Amino acid sequence: MSSAIPASVAPMVQFDAQLVRKLSKPGPRYTSYPTADRFTSAFGYRDYLQAVAGVRTRGGAKPLSVYLHIPFCDTVCYYCACNKIVTRQRDKATVYLSYLKREIDMQAMLFAGINQVEQLHLGGGTPTYLSDAQMDDLMAHLHRKFQFAPDTVGEYSIEVDPRTVSRERVFSLRRQGFNRISLGVQDYDAAVQQAVNRIQPEADTQAIIDAARAALFRSVSIDLIYGLPKQTVMSIAQTLAKVILADPDRIAIYNYAHLPHLFKPQRRIADADLPGADAKLDMLALCIRRLTEAGYVYIGMDHFAKPTDDLAVAQRQGRLHRNFQGYSTHADADLVACGVSAIGAVGATYSQNVKTLEAYYERLDNNELPIERGIALSMDDLLRRSVIQMLMCHFELAIGALEQAFPIVFADYFAPEMAQLDALADEGLLTIGADYLSVTLRGRLLIRNICMVFDRYLNEKPAAPRYSKTI
Repeated sequence: MSSAIPASVAPMVQFDAQLVRKLSKPGPRYTSYPTADRFTSAFGYRDYLQAVAGVRTRGGAKPLSVYLHIPFCDTVCYYCACNKIVTRQRDKATVYLSYLKREIDMQAMLFAGINQVEQLHLGGGTPTYLSDAQMDDLMAHLHRKFQFAPDTVGEYSIEVDPRTVSRERVFSLRRQGFNRISLGVQDYDAAVQQAVNRIQPEADTQAIIDAARAALFRSVSIDLIYGLPKQTVMSIAQTLAKVILADPDRIAIYNYAHLPHLFKPQRRIADADLPGADAKLDMLALCIRRLTEAGYVYIGMDHFAKPTDDLAVAQRQGRLHRNFQGYSTHADADLVACGVSAIGAVGATYSQNVKTLEAYYERLDNNELPIERGIALSMDDLLRRSVIQMLMCHFELAIGALEQAFPIVFADYFAPEMAQLDALADEGLLTIGADYLSVTLRGRLLIRNICMVFDRYLNEKPAAPRYSKTI
């Protein structure tokens, strides 16, 4: 069972429904700054090579984080907004892996001699769409090309669809080097599962959690979604009770963003089946209350973790970071990304691969990394990224420390932003001192609103319709 935690370790976030209704609006999730919609095709393969060359010349190479995108799924979940390919033609994965290994080879050559990996994440799609033999081959290839930190140091995670794996497969994943496992659950309610085309019996999911514990995975994470069709406050309360009983180390509870004009599978969800705005707020309030009462620490955004989990420890120690996989304990790592649509962060740049298999294969056949777009960060970008990272991860900003790191006077440089911050302070979202900004407990849920103040690109161009609401 989850153990209680002292209030001094994990203060409760305060939920103010009226304030949320007033201030919630579309905005970025800030897994990067600038956000991915600001990337341009002006940044390409050669710019990435220059970024890697810059990493080599700066000295004192950072450890690496590696992300691999496996885009395949057996079936489509109607809520999904991921870049995926739904197919039962397994030979497609065989072809894809041959090209993925070629991209890994090219990246490994670029980082030769500075290729110590401390973090690995396989996402999708469904990474366990790959057979056990294919995963064996892929992981062995990675370990030949990169140097991996010991299991006790590195964080090596994989996203798993419990419907696609057995107990034996979970043990195999641990043997292959993974020490963290993330399970997609979304909701245990049968009517909700039917409405989103994801039938996943609770017993099957629990069997995989039990297997992960028996296989000695260091961390087990569960993903939930609130705001799904047919979902009610009562149904999500029952799901929460089952999840808390399962006792995962981390829980992510995402807000379902219904954007059928952007994501085709969502067109199969009837608007009439979606809970209303007030019901969604009630669901969120319930999730926060139940999880904090069960002893989970509110990390930020939609993430909760046990106080002993590495995420909570990193936050207490000021080491928490945010990247394209969400919250991370490895702040200093360059992110090397492989696979269709994968996004990397090397030096002061972001880059994203092409989004279709055809384009991906064509680039690699031409012996080029399949980079389609990206951005080289200016000094202003780096400054604003630092501000947003500190607020997103720690809810605090030490102005003096920022002024030491960048040649600015905060009050002068951010004079236009201060007027907006004053308005948010009047709403009770944060307190502003001569040398600090501090997000209040009632402001933490609206942290995206606070960060948006510092987003220069939003001031130049309003939030795109593809953004989800901040709450």
